[in-house]
Amino acid sequence: MEKIQMTTPLVEMDGDEMTRILWKMIKDELLLPFIDLNTEYYDLGLTYRNETDDQVTIDAAEATKKYGVAVKCATITPNHARMDEYDLKKMYKSPNGTIRAILDGTVFRAPIVVKGIEPCVRNWKKPITLARHAYGDIYKNTEMYIDKPGKVELVYTSEDGEEKRSLVQEFKAPGVAMGMHNMTASIESFARSCFNYALDTKQDVWFGAKDTISKTYDAKFKEVFQTVFDTEFKDRFEEAGLTYFYSLIDDIVARVMKAEGGFIWACKNYDGDVMSDMVSSAFGSLAMMTSVLVSPQGYYEYEAAHGTVQRHYYRHLEGKETSTNSVATIFAWTGALRKRGELDGNQKLEEFADKLENATLSTIESGKMTKDLALITTIENPTVLNSRDFILAIRESLEKML
Repeated sequence: MEKIQMTTPLVEMDGDEMTRILWKMIKDELLLPFIDLNTEYYDLGLTYRNETDDQVTIDAAEATKKYGVAVKCATITPNHARMDEYDLKKMYKSPNGTIRAILDGTVFRAPIVVKGIEPCVRNWKKPITLARHAYGDIYKNTEMYIDKPGKVELVYTSEDGEEKRSLVQEFKAPGVAMGMHNMTASIESFARSCFNYALDTKQDVWFGAKDTISKTYDAKFKEVFQTVFDTEFKDRFEEAGLTYFYSLIDDIVARVMKAEGGFIWACKNYDGDVMSDMVSSAFGSLAMMTSVLVSPQGYYEYEAAHGTVQRHYYRHLEGKETSTNSVATIFAWTGALRKRGELDGNQKLEEFADKLENATLSTIESGKMTKDLALITTIENPTVLNSRDFILAIRESLEKML
């Protein structure tokens, strides 16, 4: 077949360890034979981030603003052990955090549903998309140990010298204290991203916080969401037949467990961090979870929700066979290609993305899968394939559809 052409580049962000190995396999076997792939390439592998003092991450994020769509491989966020292993100049920040901050984006994560991998929650029939506010709260907190009696206060001093004080706690004995913040503009961006993505994907939005206890902090989230919805999205939601629903976070959790799915669950930063892992695990596997960063300005960055699969990478370096699940990384590519096609009016590219996803799912449903899925599938006598053979099996399925 004639290769599908692309007019506008995708921003391609390469990554680390086993996912970097899979990245090349996916390109070589599932993309380059069928698409005249047009990407602006950035190497976000830890070695090159170190060489560039992490400037490459900033450049990749700025390129995403220029072209609108990016696809990213999983990357290492270094700790002390990684500093020694890679001989790093410093402990660099999370690339995802840097990109999120530059794009002012919200992370949407959704499970990839396939027959034979059944959710633990038996009434979940459709994917639940988890929207995580990726700014502030405990992730930008300030903490201290309290080692003797005294008082901790929250103090605000305005630029003109006005001062406000609130007592946090009178400590009679040792303890700990924490201060955290958020920005109204960031919450507004979070709300807009959620509502825009809901309109894009034709899903309702559920949002929960603890405004009965946190009468200022969480109440601000509730207020901002409602204001943005009422002033900017209410009419569009009614036209699309969609709803926005707010309740306390504990009520939302209870409702989620009894729902069928098929909605966006908007969460504050910490709630989203925790609940995205719960949702992915309950649907079957973190390796079957898509992730897309969406900014209110209309920038999209697609990636797998999981990490670099370090343990498999070390096996690979030893020359041992691995059976690493590449589905979420494949779906990162298909998501980006579909969005690129949608924005460019390139129907062939959109159709190819659909066919590659269908080929991936049909391969699993035929009983051919990686080891992690074979351990949880309801399909009898599955065929366990290694990393490369699984991708080759998908290619075989894909070629029958083209």
